[in-house]
Amino acid sequence: MTDDIDEARDWLGNEVSCASCGHGALNAAGRCRLKHACVNDRYARRIDRFFNWNPDLANAYVAHAHFEVRAIAAKHADVFLLPPLLDDQEETVRWNAARRLPKRLILRLRTDPHREVRIRIASLLDGAELTPMLSDTDYYVRLVVARRIAPALLARLMDDEEPEVRRVVARRIPTDWLFRMVEDADSAVRLEVAQRLSSDLLFWLRNDPDWRVRYEVASRVPDTQIAELANDGDALVREMARSRQSMALRDRLMAIST
Repeated sequence: MTDDIDEARDWLGNEVSCASCGHGALNAAGRCRLKHACVNDRYARRIDRFFNWNPDLANAYVAHAHFEVRAIAAKHADVFLLPPLLDDQEETVRWNAARRLPKRLILRLRTDPHREVRIRIASLLDGAELTPMLSDTDYYVRLVVARRIAPALLARLMDDEEPEVRRVVARRIPTDWLFRMVEDADSAVRLEVAQRLSSDLLFWLRNDPDWRVRYEVASRVPDTQIAELANDGDALVREMARSRQSMALRDRLMAIST
């Protein structure tokens, strides 16, 4: 059986022949090669190699019938030819055009019907430009937004339905907002909160159902609040609390002796 990768076929499944191609001169000059660098081939890698070798030809292919050709040509074509591609029916074409255009032209793709486009658009924008995407229906779009938007704009994601999004929020929000998330339903989110919360507020998490959160409390809570955790149900939490009690007692005795 012949492996498809060893064939030279176009996007319609027809066999590609150099004899009927209009780039005979390019082929003779070594600037394209069948099964390796060919704009007529259906394999994206071969199309990409063709334009890497011949970027000056990309302008002629931004309206090609095959979306892979349009998408790859968009990486090399003159920028002034790209705006119409933002309305292309294929998301790959829209994205490759958007990545090279000014932000003011790509803002409308924040509501693109395809999640991959919105994810990539979110990766290009900053600050208030991302605000409309805080309510995106796709959790991964909101995750990208949570990682990039200014911390002061994250309030709307503090109650996001996805724990992974809230974890990022807990890592980035201003510290004086953290206490609002101490009762989050997800233990991983509460752990993020505990790791950033000031030591004088950690005592509120001393009865957290997750031992990792209580361990964080035991490791940083003020000495005067450690006693309750010395009898914790988890051995590691007890060990941390009792170790700190011993150290505190030693320090007091040393202070008295001096």
